[in-house]
Amino acid sequence: MENLAIVDLGSNSTRMAISEIAPDGRFHEIKRVKENTRLSEGMGREKILQEAAMDRTIAALKRFKRIYSSSPHAQVRAISTAAVRQAKNRQEFLDRVKNEVGINLQVLSGKKEAYYDYLGVIRTLKLNHCLILDVGGASCELVLVQQLRARDLISLPIGAVNISEQFHLGGYVRAADLFRAQVMVNERLTKIPWLRYATRVPIVLLGGANRTLARMSQAYHHRGNRHPYGSIHGYQLTSRVVFATYRELLNKNLNQRKRMPGLEPERADIIIGGMLPLVSLLQRNSDGRVIFSESGVREGIITEYVNQRKKRHD
Repeated sequence: MENLAIVDLGSNSTRMAISEIAPDGRFHEIKRVKENTRLSEGMGREKILQEAAMDRTIAALKRFKRIYSSSPHAQVRAISTAAVRQAKNRQEFLDRVKNEVGINLQVLSGKKEAYYDYLGVIRTLKLNHCLILDVGGASCELVLVQQLRARDLISLPIGAVNISEQFHLGGYVRAADLFRAQVMVNERLTKIPWLRYATRVPIVLLGGANRTLARMSQAYHHRGNRHPYGSIHGYQLTSRVVFATYRELLNKNLNQRKRMPGLEPERADIIIGGMLPLVSLLQRNSDGRVIFSESGVREGIITEYVNQRKKRHD
């Protein structure tokens, strides 16, 4: 029996999942932890990782190391995504992680990140046709799936944190700021030629902002229940519900949003920016369904790892 620990260093949060892999290639998750490290905070147009954000993230990585070091036969795969990918001082950060934590951090390309999203989604949801949308802190990935295959994929350098910071969407949102943000997101999407083939398919959602949307919906529909949150994997909403939630968020200031059921207070300042790519896509989409997936990059990496191991043994 082998344990694979995947450390996923995102722009908003740092996560670790430890999966037990059986000799026949089957695997199941035995431990999952998350810390809100917000590595991309304050990067700005200069795209420079800030000292405080790097310190927070390295401290979290040290805590994760204590956990996976106690797992027998543990292989460790550490990846980073948009914040490190875009950073001008990324080598400085990679060197610090190597020297202070003792791990080699792999910086995923945007296309590789999108491909892992595809592998993770298709393994469990089995959708023949869909559009995958993964909204992170500093990027969003889009994958057009046709006949179970990834026909086209792209990574855009816009996400929940950098949209919210650039257009001042953290507190009470001014109409002019929201309009400028919407124009920017729409211009980005309009430049993707293959998106015209994705107007009649469900949108599969990944990423923290999208998971928050699902939790808010669950909390609303199970008011009074002490444990309202079930698994969101396969959970579905209509565009009408998404638009209503978005409208409610826009009607509130930051303190009011922090008190909304299902919305983690530390995400309240980036949730509007995080939902913008989805809202823009739904305005182009006549299918109107969104389906949530809890399988994404980490599950995609495990799938690839198991497949490669199987080839080695055949």
